[in-house]
Amino acid sequence: MTDCLFCKIVAGEVPAEIVRESERAVAFRDINPQAPTHVLVVPRAHHPNAAALAAADPASLAEVVAEAHQVAVGDGVADGGYRIVFNTGREAGQTVFHVHAHVLGGRGLNWPPG
Repeated sequence: MTDCLFCKIVAGEVPAEIVRESERAVAFRDINPQAPTHVLVVPRAHHPNAAALAAADPASLAEVVAEAHQVAVGDGVADGGYRIVFNTGREAGQTVFHVHAHVLGGRGLNWPPG
């Protein structure tokens, strides 16, 4: 998609602090972090949300989750615990409609938030 922010990050057209890259996914730091570790993991191909990615390309969804774990390992939060969050739809808080996993860790993540 030509107007998708995350597609532009994947293509290298918009700068981002890239943490990891794989064949199907790119991970980069969130510009408005909500925890000491807050990294977004996106598939290289554009899909609007997690459900669409799961239906169209389950292997890419699996790679996004695997990369999210590797981000947690790399940031040193895997042993203590971390959260992987997919917001799907406006009412869930999705603001960029290119599926992305939030990897959050490095502080207590009690539920519900707030």
